[in-house]
Amino acid sequence: MAVATLLEEQAELPSAESTKAYWHKEPSQILLGHRTTPELPAAADVVVVGSGITGTFAARELVNGGKSVLMLEAREACWGATGRNGGHCQPLIYAAPPHISRFELATYRFLRDLVAEYNIPCDWETVGGVHTLPDRETLDLVIKHLNRLKKDFPDLTDEASLITDQDGLQKLRVPEAFAAVYQPSAAKLWPYKLVAWVLERLLAEHGPDGFNLQTKTPVEHLQRVGDIWVLHTARGQVTAKVVLLATNAYTSHLLPKLSGLLVPVRGQVCALKPPADSTALEHSHVWVAPGGDDYLVQRPTGELILGGERLSIPDGQIGVSRDDSVDPTVGRQLRAAMQHAVKLKSPSDPEDPTLAAAYEWTGIMGYSRDGHPWVGRVPAGLGGADGLWISAGYTGHGMPVTARCGIAVAEEILGRSGGVDLPAEFRIDAGRAERAQGTVLPTTLLEEIRALIVE
Repeated sequence: MAVATLLEEQAELPSAESTKAYWHKEPSQILLGHRTTPELPAAADVVVVGSGITGTFAARELVNGGKSVLMLEAREACWGATGRNGGHCQPLIYAAPPHISRFELATYRFLRDLVAEYNIPCDWETVGGVHTLPDRETLDLVIKHLNRLKKDFPDLTDEASLITDQDGLQKLRVPEAFAAVYQPSAAKLWPYKLVAWVLERLLAEHGPDGFNLQTKTPVEHLQRVGDIWVLHTARGQVTAKVVLLATNAYTSHLLPKLSGLLVPVRGQVCALKPPADSTALEHSHVWVAPGGDDYLVQRPTGELILGGERLSIPDGQIGVSRDDSVDPTVGRQLRAAMQHAVKLKSPSDPEDPTLAAAYEWTGIMGYSRDGHPWVGRVPAGLGGADGLWISAGYTGHGMPVTARCGIAVAEEILGRSGGVDLPAEFRIDAGRAERAQGTVLPTTLLEEIRALIVE
């Protein structure tokens, strides 16, 4: 489909070429260019489109449930948002409705325990997260929410604590912050390696009739013929009664009626070189900046993985679905963003005004118009019919939700009940699209905090 024929805010197909993410510098030699069979199979029980964390954990559940799964990936495996994010896994406790915080916390613990059980080599490390608050107004809103948790949701009380004294802020390496929230359940990891491990295991444990991965095979078009779905690719057609679109930002390319409801938004990330005289950071960090939310982890090898600043440019990268270039203005902002945000050097030493970038890349996030993922069967009004499912629209906050969203939709496909308990807001009903049309696309964490208190 040519770009000129796209609807407003409809995604293109993933860029054939892409910027090189830090996380792709050690690609899986098993997955790189992988095609389980030389030719596309003519049919499968279930076709999963997309090989990020959603599609991978959904496929794992489906295969273990006895289904034959064909996974189609437009580029290399895990080359989209999961392989391009900031390397965080952290539920939002202080800035989300409590029932959603519980879902995110359960997903975080699921991944943590899975990594520990199988010793998955993805550099998972629980580090705790520091979130700086910019002003008195924001602090008062957060206090109000944390007081509500203390009263009505005691299981979440210890998951977020306020720091307002100067000594405490200094210890957290944010001396210029107005205040901060510390969340102990926060990890940093190498997301690509987590997904690669799961995919490699599926390939090793199941023959091509159980799990078939076909990379560099973009699905260009979906067609309904009788009670069968036909997926059109440049390599031929595949038929299936069940299709799961784990395509996040790119979902509207195959389902045009989701244009404007699931919107591609381009994020930018740098791997910055720390100053020679800096001290390693103990925690991950998130802060509200003029250019939007910034998020930071430090690798064991020293690189500072910093993303954000997309609001530094007028369009905020909204509606952009190409990740084959970086924006120079956003890049300059990222390289200069650390100076007043997080203390890298000793208290008496001035911070460097800018840092050099060893890697700089972009990735496409799927922003949901109403701020919640879309998980479930696609209704007819959105171009669906029996057998078409999606799990997408994580609004830049996928790591603490995607794995169990994928499992949840797989459980529904398998006809199971009593498994993952999805928040009601994530489910798709016939009226959700109409309700969402009246909402404003989320932009910053600060807006989410304000909306939370209004609720």
